[in-house]
Amino acid sequence: MTAIENIGQPQARRIALGAQGFGQKRPVAAGVRHLRQLLGRLHLHQIDSVNVLSRAHYLPAFSRLGCYDRTALDALAWGKPRDRKLFEYWAHEASLLPFDFKPLLRWRMAQADRGEAGWTGMRIYATERRNEAMALLDRLRIDGPMAVSDFESHKGQTGWWGWSDTKRALEWLFWAGHISTASRRGNFERVYDLTERVVPADVLNQSTPSDFDAHRALIQYAAQAHGIATSGELRDYFRQSPRDAMPAIHSLAEEGILVPVHVPGWRHAWLHRDARRPRRIDAQALLVPFDPLIWERDRTERLFGFRYRIEIYVPAEKREYGYYVLPFLLGDNLVARVDLKADRKAGRLIVQSMHFEPGAPSDSRDALNEELARMAQWLGLGVWAMAPSSQANL
Repeated sequence: MTAIENIGQPQARRIALGAQGFGQKRPVAAGVRHLRQLLGRLHLHQIDSVNVLSRAHYLPAFSRLGCYDRTALDALAWGKPRDRKLFEYWAHEASLLPFDFKPLLRWRMAQADRGEAGWTGMRIYATERRNEAMALLDRLRIDGPMAVSDFESHKGQTGWWGWSDTKRALEWLFWAGHISTASRRGNFERVYDLTERVVPADVLNQSTPSDFDAHRALIQYAAQAHGIATSGELRDYFRQSPRDAMPAIHSLAEEGILVPVHVPGWRHAWLHRDARRPRRIDAQALLVPFDPLIWERDRTERLFGFRYRIEIYVPAEKREYGYYVLPFLLGDNLVARVDLKADRKAGRLIVQSMHFEPGAPSDSRDALNEELARMAQWLGLGVWAMAPSSQANL
């Protein structure tokens, strides 16, 4: 029996960072090719509605590539058919993914179509109220792309979570794969259309893999993106159940694609056989709360000894670090966290607070200042400034 390799915590951290695209020199001018290469590594960008700084799906590319044109990502996601390479769907959470992933997620769409997936409030549209949802589908077929606010039955609803029956039915149609996101309006409102008018025909015509083959492929992609991970982390990347994921993990292990390893403090750790093992990681990046490097908070704590929680929904007086806090990666460690806000009217990036970790290197502040200046430039804000009531501890 082959002995299981021991991998120390520092090496595991470097493997994870290398798999996520850190430690490589940023391009002088990041373009569409670099964005597509990054998506080929991460496989998805999570979408979130919070825009206090920038929409979440823009930040992972900035963290790894530096300043790039956000309209290039918009074109890949919601642009003209010849430019579009991504689609929206529920992967980790709401996400942008390359078109090739659509066949791999048809099992989830089929579950939603049967009323077995999606939020509880929308599942009724798979059964008792299916005719109502199909009527909305017919409306889109006849009238073309529409947002929920275009439907008379939705009028009077306000707020992001002002969900009418119309919104619930449309979201069920989206989960079930009947409709997709055609575009996003200025307020980031989703515009729906029939899937066959959004996704290229050559993708739609691809054969549907068996559920097992789909889960196996998704686990393999998750392992590539992680480099090294526990079974739970591999499942979490595309939100797969233990029942679906574990046979896929064992199959990949039998083939030697996943290699069992021992990492102190980890349960059931796996190394992707092609994962790089960097001897050094020279990185400098601000990380959005929904970055795949840190979105699984227990993994973040195991890799970096860094306890991180997003405090958006915590009352202001009870927040420990701030409203929208980004960890700062320097070298191969998270050395600080900074609460940021884009003051677009004044043209400034506002630093609400700045907290350095115990033992942060002496050059951490200079490196963070440099990264804040880069972010301000990228966001078109010109300068960054500390808020009058801001805190800094280094």
